[in-house]
Amino acid sequence: MTHFRPTMTALALGLAAIAATPAAAQDRDSHFSGPYIQGFGGLAARSEDNGSALKFDTDRDGSYDDTVRAAGANAFAPGFCDGRARGARPSDGCTSDKDGVEYGGRIGYDYRMNNFVIGALVEASKNEAVDRTTGYSSTPASYTFQRELDYNVSARLRAGYTPGGGMLFYVTGGGGMAKLDHSFFTTNTANSFDGRNDRKTLWGWQAGGGGELMVTDNISLGVEYLYNRYKDDKYSVVVGRGSAPATNPFVANGGSTAIKLTDSRFDYHSLRAVVGFHF
Repeated sequence: MTHFRPTMTALALGLAAIAATPAAAQDRDSHFSGPYIQGFGGLAARSEDNGSALKFDTDRDGSYDDTVRAAGANAFAPGFCDGRARGARPSDGCTSDKDGVEYGGRIGYDYRMNNFVIGALVEASKNEAVDRTTGYSSTPASYTFQRELDYNVSARLRAGYTPGGGMLFYVTGGGGMAKLDHSFFTTNTANSFDGRNDRKTLWGWQAGGGGELMVTDNISLGVEYLYNRYKDDKYSVVVGRGSAPATNPFVANGGSTAIKLTDSRFDYHSLRAVVGFHF
């Protein structure tokens, strides 16, 4: 999330600019009341995943609480990294998660009561942030899980304060559903690997806030921050024998081994610039 700190500074500066808008742009008493449409673009930054790892079900009883063992020792003793492996060994290095652009649109309705505003909105968005986690076996080999947002659709409420009617400061929160694309990469060429339950519907929530300025009677500009979290615990990779011997650590216990991420959350931060048309 190294690129996200400057964007947080940009958000603060954007809100300060809104607050510094001349009073002439803030004395309209008919704004932030009624329907609107908005488009937005910005940055999606992955949260830090310190400690993310892989978990294993070697006896296929549905519980991911087993240890893959080779010659009696933990086959994944070399450890894990929060990123994508550059090779078969930890010493080869590991790329980090990827931040990416985000874009989308929304429709909403606000109801104004003097200087207070309440409203609801529905939006759809897509971003290019990528989450990666790698495990290293003593073979040596690397095993990387990767996930990225295909799209999400959410519904939120918002409530805010509009001093003078020309600008709005608000908080917002709600729930949504998302589709993720999962990928798996490995340097192991002996076993077979079968991904299961990809692109399942995920449920989660969002919360944040922002500021919005009416620049004409119908056009608004704004900045917005959101924290997004979705539960992602369905995707797994089943490791089969392939061309490996029957004594292979992945198949010696239950005939195959299922692997999942220990981190069942897919979460990220959004910083957006917003433009809207108010009817």
